[in-house]
Amino acid sequence: MAQTQEETFKKMVAHCKEYGFVFPSSEIYDGLGAVYDYGQNGVELKNNIKRYWWEAMTLLHENIVGIDAAIFMHPTTWKASGHVDAFNDPLIDNRDSKKRYRADVLIEDQLGKIEDKIQKEVDKARKRFGDTFDEAMFRQTNPRVMEHQQHWNMLHERYSNAMNNNDLAELKQIILDEEIVCPISGTRNWTDVRQFNLMFSTEMGSTADGAMKIYLRPETAQGIFVNFLNVQKTGRMKIPFGIAQIGKAFRNEIVARQFVFRMREFEQMEMQFFVRPGEELKWFEHWKQFRLRWHKALGLGDEKYRFHDHEKLAHYANAATDIEFQMPFGFKEVEGIHSRTDFDLSQHAKFSGKKIEYFDPELNQSYTPYVIETSIGVDRMFLSVMCSAYKEEVLEGGDMRVVLMLPPVLAPTKVCVMPLVKKDGLPEKAREIVDMLKFDFKTSYDEKDSIGKRYRRQDAVGTPFCVTVDHDTLNDGCVTIRHRDTMEQERVKIEDLHHIIYKAVDVKNLYRKLVAADDNLA
Repeated sequence: MAQTQEETFKKMVAHCKEYGFVFPSSEIYDGLGAVYDYGQNGVELKNNIKRYWWEAMTLLHENIVGIDAAIFMHPTTWKASGHVDAFNDPLIDNRDSKKRYRADVLIEDQLGKIEDKIQKEVDKARKRFGDTFDEAMFRQTNPRVMEHQQHWNMLHERYSNAMNNNDLAELKQIILDEEIVCPISGTRNWTDVRQFNLMFSTEMGSTADGAMKIYLRPETAQGIFVNFLNVQKTGRMKIPFGIAQIGKAFRNEIVARQFVFRMREFEQMEMQFFVRPGEELKWFEHWKQFRLRWHKALGLGDEKYRFHDHEKLAHYANAATDIEFQMPFGFKEVEGIHSRTDFDLSQHAKFSGKKIEYFDPELNQSYTPYVIETSIGVDRMFLSVMCSAYKEEVLEGGDMRVVLMLPPVLAPTKVCVMPLVKKDGLPEKAREIVDMLKFDFKTSYDEKDSIGKRYRRQDAVGTPFCVTVDHDTLNDGCVTIRHRDTMEQERVKIEDLHHIIYKAVDVKNLYRKLVAADDNLA
C-alpha cells in the first residue's frame, strides 16, 4: 500500500536521527522546541551545501567578496532596519486549547486544503481518462473544480488585502468565516489577532553600569550593510559588486514546525549586490535566473522548483520573489530574491549620522547604491535535499533498502572501503586504499557484518561509492566498486579509483555548468 507524503516525511525525520544527520537539541533534557543539532553526517552535508553556495558566489564572481559579521550589533542597527517597530507576526490564541497560532499560517493552510481538493479532482479525472486527459480544459470546465477555484480566489483576495493593509480584525474574520478550527481542541473559540515581535533580546554589560538592551540578530543582512563602506574602501570595490555572508540568525517563532523548516536558531546564506539606481530590476532578473540555475544544477528535479512573486511588497522594495521547492508538505520558500532599493544604506546613514555613499568615477557623481538581495536558508536547503534524496526501494526477492540518493557533490562521505573478510591481509590492503583516497575525498572504512549489511549502511547515509577489497585484489591490484543508485558493481584497478570518484563528486562540474549558462556573469 502506497504511503502518504506525510508518512514518508515522518520516516525521513526518524532516519535523520537514526543515522546521525539531525538530533533534537538537548535531548537528554527532553529537548528544546524547534532547536536542532546537526550530527556527524548532517554537519558534513550542511558544510557541503555551504561550500557549494560560497564558492558559486566568491569563486565565480570577481566582484563578490565575503565577510563574517558579529551576531551582536549595536541596538540602533535594528531601529534603523525597522525590526524593532515592525518585525512582527499576527498571532491568534484558541481559548480552549490555550495554543497560539500565526493567523496568516492558518489561512494559508486553508488555501492549501482548497488546492488539495482541486488536485484530487484532477487526479481522479486523469485516472479515468488516461492519455486523452486534457488537464487545462478540465480545470476550466469541471463544475466542482470551478467552484473550489472560485472559493480559493475569493479567499486569496481577502487574505492578500488584509495582510497588505495590516488589518488584524479582518484576519480574524476570515478565520471565523472559513470555520477554521484549532487542530488541538477542534473548536473555533478564537481571541483577537495581535502582533508579536520575533526578536530575542538580552543585556550587555553589568547592571551596575547600566546594561544595554541588545538583540540576537534576526537576519544576517544588516551586518553586510553596516560594513558597506569598510568593504568597498578596503577592497577598492567598483559598482556593481556584492558582499556574501553565511551565519546564524535567531527568531522567536511561535509556530515552529516541520522539522528544520522553521526553527528558532537557523543559518542563512545571504548576498547583497550593490548596483546603480535605475539598474536594479535588470540585476534582479539576473540574480533570479542565476539562483534558480544554482538549485537546479544539483539534479533534484527541475519540476520541483517554481518562482512565487510577492503580492505584498515591503514598503522599501520594488520587486521580490521566492524560489519555492516542493516539500512533502507543499511548495515552500527556500530562497528569497529582493530588490531593496536604497532603503538599507539610507536608513543606516540617517540613524548613524554617517555619510554612506559611493562615488562613481564613470558618472562622476556620488549616490546611495541600490541593493539586490539573495537570501537562502541553509536548514531549508538541507531539508529540500534530504526530502528529495530519501527513497525506499523494494528489491528483487522482496527485500527493501532505504537509500539516500544525495547529489554526490553533497554526500557526507564519498567512498567507503571494505575488506571482504577481516583476515588474510585484506584489512591492511583496504587501509592502504583509505590512506590513498582520504586526502581528496571524505573516506570511511567498514569491516563489521556481512558485505550486504555494510552496503545497506552506506546506502542509508548516501555514500555514492563502496569499494570492496577481496583475495584477488592482492594478486591483480583490482577492487570491486559499487554504485549507490544503481547497485551496479564493476571491477577496476586501484589506481583508477581516484579518477572514477573525482569525476562524480567534483563540485567544479556544477560551477562549469553555471558559468556556461550565464552569458552575463559579471
